[in-house]
Amino acid sequence: MSAAAAQPVTAPVPAAARLAWLDALRGIGALAVVAEHLLPWFLPQLRPYWFSLGIYGIFVFFLVSGYIIPTSLERHGDVRKFWISRFFRLYPLYLGVIVLVLALSWWVPVRPEVPRDAGAVAAHATMLLDVVNVGGVADTMWTLSYEMVFYLLVTALFLIGGHGRSGLLSVSFAAGAVVVGLTASGAVLVGGWPAYVSAAVFVAGLACVVWGRLRTAAACVLGLMALALLPLSSRVPWLAVAVLAVMFAGTAIHRWERGRGRLWPVAVAAALVGVAPLWAVQGGWWWVRADVWLTTLALAAATFAVGMALRGRRLPRVLTWLGLISYSLYLVHHPLLKYFVAITGDLRWAEPAYQLAMAALALAVVLAVSALSYRYVERPMQALGRRLSGGRPRRLQGEGDRGVAGQDARHDGVLGHEEAQVPHRVRDHVGQGDALR
Repeated sequence: MSAAAAQPVTAPVPAAARLAWLDALRGIGALAVVAEHLLPWFLPQLRPYWFSLGIYGIFVFFLVSGYIIPTSLERHGDVRKFWISRFFRLYPLYLGVIVLVLALSWWVPVRPEVPRDAGAVAAHATMLLDVVNVGGVADTMWTLSYEMVFYLLVTALFLIGGHGRSGLLSVSFAAGAVVVGLTASGAVLVGGWPAYVSAAVFVAGLACVVWGRLRTAAACVLGLMALALLPLSSRVPWLAVAVLAVMFAGTAIHRWERGRGRLWPVAVAAALVGVAPLWAVQGGWWWVRADVWLTTLALAAATFAVGMALRGRRLPRVLTWLGLISYSLYLVHHPLLKYFVAITGDLRWAEPAYQLAMAALALAVVLAVSALSYRYVERPMQALGRRLSGGRPRRLQGEGDRGVAGQDARHDGVLGHEEAQVPHRVRDHVGQGDALR
């Protein structure tokens, strides 16, 4: 490896400081997510259109997720422990929000994008919602699909020894996004059967991965299935492939930082993702206009770069706290905003002072509920997952990374995401030019 490729960016820093910048980035992403949904309903005159707050937020989150998740698996050195921790990190709150939305559907109906059939149940069970063309009962659940696809791919790559080729993977997915954008006008595999088949493969494959029977073969089948779903049955195929390019770019940055890779593939992948939607067959949304899309990507990349530059510095406590509760904040904020508006009525033409007061109150409610759900749902379930998986993870010989030693389990978690959706009325129906779906 050349000297240029091997130079680390900084000297080692204390673990707490090293983790704080990741939480701060999550906090910034979480604020962008909430603002994307709060402003159109409460303060529409403040909503920016020169960049997409929503896409900005999810790209920051996906970069952070790509940066830390593969390292988490390598640090565990045990895919069984990794997947048990994933389950208890993701599913308890996720299932709780589903129950809440369904229980209150007599008041605020479930969004019409959710099929009323068993296919929706199968898609929600696997979290592969968006990549099997099924809407989530909570609007923001769509990005969890790409977290799950990433986990499946990373597990397969880890077991076959291909997890070190992050730069090549990032460029490949980015080039794939361009090709898919030029050729695909939507999902090829439609109907309920992709959800049924993927659910069956998901359950059987993960059972093998967790219990050790045919583990590598099962992981490869799961990875290939996830890879096929991206261009063939996703709601927006080019975006699905581009998201994986962004996530593997985050991994490539981490490997470059540790002196185990080069940075130029990240630049190439970024350029390809930047042009992917510009001539895409499937498009037309305001957020894929060249000026908006490129500005949004540049801001997300700059935010991540600034976060890296400031690691080791003392960061605002509010940002790290928001990052800590970001998964709760991501999942609960949109249903809560719907319920809030159902009580107050349409606020878009109210007096500015009243809009501001209601927005502040709604934000306070969302933050309070998110903090409580983290304290009483997320944290206990994560602790239970660690106990069931056998305590603290062991380190693989030859795979240890001094740069992540001592990381807390909470930094392995799925990150907050957001759906780039601009409500046209105070329901789930949106203007055609604004809806991601």
